[in-house]
Amino acid sequence: MNFNEGDAQAHSTADAAARRSYGKLVAFLVARTRDVAAAEDALSEAFTAALTDWPRNGCPSNPEAWLLTVARRKMIDFARRRHSGELAVGQLQLLAEGLEAAATDAEIPDQRLALMFACAHPAIEVGIRAPLILQVVLGLDAAQIASAFLMSPSAMGQRLVRAKNKIRQAGIPFAIPRTDDLPGRLDAVLEAIYAAFGEGWTDPGGTDVARRDLAEEAVFLGRLVTELLPDEPESLGLLALMLHAEARRRARRNEHGDYVPLTEQDPALWDSQLIDEAEALLVRASSLGSIGRYQLEGALQSAHVYRRRTGHANWAEVVQLYEALSALTGSPVVGINRALAIAELQGAGAGIEAIQEIAADVRLAEYQPYWAARAELLAKTGAHNEAGRAYEIAIGLERDPAVRRFLQRRQAALPA
Repeated sequence: MNFNEGDAQAHSTADAAARRSYGKLVAFLVARTRDVAAAEDALSEAFTAALTDWPRNGCPSNPEAWLLTVARRKMIDFARRRHSGELAVGQLQLLAEGLEAAATDAEIPDQRLALMFACAHPAIEVGIRAPLILQVVLGLDAAQIASAFLMSPSAMGQRLVRAKNKIRQAGIPFAIPRTDDLPGRLDAVLEAIYAAFGEGWTDPGGTDVARRDLAEEAVFLGRLVTELLPDEPESLGLLALMLHAEARRRARRNEHGDYVPLTEQDPALWDSQLIDEAEALLVRASSLGSIGRYQLEGALQSAHVYRRRTGHANWAEVVQLYEALSALTGSPVVGINRALAIAELQGAGAGIEAIQEIAADVRLAEYQPYWAARAELLAKTGAHNEAGRAYEIAIGLERDPAVRRFLQRRQAALPA
């Protein structure tokens, strides 16, 4: 193998390790130091070192162990530069403990769930817990997280830095909390998994490896939570809605790679095994005596399966569920989907009235789905000039080329 081929393989292996092992390695390091920022910096340097070392010396048999060893050595270097005296000796000893074992092929324990619950500790501001989980455990950057929470990247970045400092300064315990402490933290953990899946779901065809891995990671973490809390209806509901969405992944692109919206998908392409698993989870959740956001969203996903069974959409049930979800959450994102469902049931005029109810929300100014939905409804009511302008904004905000082409075709089809 020549150097270029080795370099390409090293980049590929390091990239795969970064995507699949990031949260696991951060959790392992933070469990021993409580210093999230230092763990992230050390891992970043370890990935950079891999790109230099692996082309020259070959990819290691256990990339995770190699990266962990380098990262812990980097953390020791950081500690030497920051501290002196007895404090430095104590921290260096803590970091160095087990270093040699980490370089072996031994299995690295997966402590991501513990890290997620640590990030949801009551000492951390409620509104930043889920974003913190997304960055620390799943490796999303501030811009991606800000988009998911309809916030500016700079404001999100500042809040994340403060939260990481809080973990270190407050000595927040790194462990899955006792059962009686779980309710206060579970919401943030589920919200982070939900947002991570949403970010991974923005790639309709699964062609973006990083986003596909993120969606798969969210489903994996959802399964972990349901194993930890088998009688928690909201965790069951979240896993069900993700599985329902995953079941439709193959239908979201046609044979030419073009985006296909839900209402135009062929239900025969949906994954029946995932649908059956999701339905069973919802049945179990419904038997546990409480209802919440994720169960309602799972039920919405389930309502679309009606079309697979009957050949006809059940928009009355979809609207009813969106009404309940809107009342529960007050989310403008729910408001967008509610307006689209109302348009299917009552006509585009009613949909326009519904979307006007949330039009003043400043968080939607740069939110692509709002402008795409608005354009679609305006076009159906004959307001073609306004629809064209809304499509223009939606196209400018869209990241996925296939979805952008879909919007451009819709815009081009408007009467002059």
